[in-house]
Formats: sequence, structure tokens, C-alpha cells
Amino acid sequence: MPISAVLSEMSSLPTSPNTPLRRLSPEEREQFQRDGFLVFRQLMPAEIREQMLAVTLDGVQREISPVEYEAELNYPGAPKSLAAEGGRTIRRLKQAHSRHYVFTQWLCDRELTDRLVDLLGPRVVMPLAHHNCIMTKQPKFSSDTGWHQDIRYWAYQQPDLVSVWISLVPERVENGCLRVIPGSHRMILERSRFDDHLFFRTDLPENANLIASSIPVELDPGDVLFFHAKTLHAASRNHTTQTKYSAVFTFRSADNMPLAGTRSAELPELMLPA
Repeated sequence: MPISAVLSEMSSLPTSPNTPLRRLSPEEREQFQRDGFLVFRQLMPAEIREQMLAVTLDGVQREISPVEYEAELNYPGAPKSLAAEGGRTIRRLKQAHSRHYVFTQWLCDRELTDRLVDLLGPRVVMPLAHHNCIMTKQPKFSSDTGWHQDIRYWAYQQPDLVSVWISLVPERVENGCLRVIPGSHRMILERSRFDDHLFFRTDLPENANLIASSIPVELDPGDVLFFHAKTLHAASRNHTTQTKYSAVFTFRSADNMPLAGTRSAELPELMLPA
């Protein structure tokens, strides 16, 4: 569906002043401000998750472009090249939103949008240039993702964006669930603590002490993780025999504009219904 048609359809969705808002509790607001992440259990309806998973399985099986292969990033554990064994192992399906209407359906769900309003303000925008993908962590040929902040390659007036990570299957330590460092979004971290690719260095004692405070975020299907773009996170490779699938999208306040001439400003964006 063309972006213009999606925008038109989203803007025309009916709203009711009598619909109760799914607002964050004071405790949830405080936790996000303190820790930089929140988990909502079973937030996504089962039928939506099952449809997303079906779209994902079809996209992986048929290698429906655009895709990113593990071999293209050369992270630890990945195949050495596209021609090597496992070289066409897919790391993620890009442009998830355009793959099926079910993603638009979820983006219009008040269970999502009301929570984002509480975190970002009354007008919420979803960039299509960042995340907007389905992450696949496959057995044998998946890779380790080092410690990083999502904001590292993004360019906005302010770094205060929120990513939403949706578990389509169980996510455990064994299959490479995310690990996060609580409170890292509030820290001022010098550039010297990151390597040339803006991964948080593990060879520095001060970094190692911080990494030691990390926790795994284990999720069941339908659980949703909200995390700040500056929250340090990482993930190991998949050590099980079953592929892990997760959808992830990023959101900003409408007044936090991407900087002109950067990758963040290259693609259209979606204004979520109020």
C-alpha cells in the first residue's frame, strides 16, 4: 500500500471521546524515567501477533526484499560472506510496515499509541528510516550484537526517541534476548568509551563495571518492550534450534525533527492517530 494511502487511512480512523485511555501509571512513568525501559506483558493481541509472524515466516522463506543478511555486517558468529555456508542467513526483514496491513493495524492500536503519548507527547511520529523491521535470530549462523545505543547513527534535534520491541516468539537468554543496562540513558558517556563503530567498549574497566549491571529482558509472545534510544543494550547469538523473531519500530515526538541532509530525514514518516 502506498505511503500516501496509509497516511490517509490512518488519519480517517474513527475515534471516540468515550474510549478509555491506556495511560501509564505514575509508577510506570517513574520506572521509564529511571531505567530507560518498560515491559508490558501480553500487550499485543494474539491474532495480530500470529498474522505478523505469518508475514515474517513468508518473508524469510521467500527472501522478500529488502532484507539484511548476517554476512553483510560481519558481527561475531556471522558467516564470513554471502557465498560461505549460511551466507544467506537473514538478519532482518527491512521496511516491515510496508509488508502487510497488519502492521498499520497495530500502529493504530490505542494500547500502543496512548502509552507512546505519555512518553513522547500528544503528537507521535514513526520514522520509516530507522528500525521499522523484523529481526530474525536464526540458529547456527546468527551473530552477537555488541553494546550500543540506538541513537548512535540517528540524527534528531534531541536524542529522546522510543523504540518498541515486539516478541513474536519466546525470547530467552538462550536464544539471544536483549540485555539492557538500567539507567544508562541518563548517563553522559564520553566518545572514548565507544569504538570506531560506536559500540560500547568491553575492554575498559569502567565499561565492564557498567555492563556487569545489565539484565536480560526475557519476553513471551505478545510481550512488548519500550526502551529509550540512549539505553545501552546488546544481544548474543541464538544458541537454540529455533529461530527467534521480533518486530521493532521507533517513535519520536512530532516537534523533535530529523536533521536535514541526514539518513534520519531520507524517508517519509507516519503521524500516528491521536
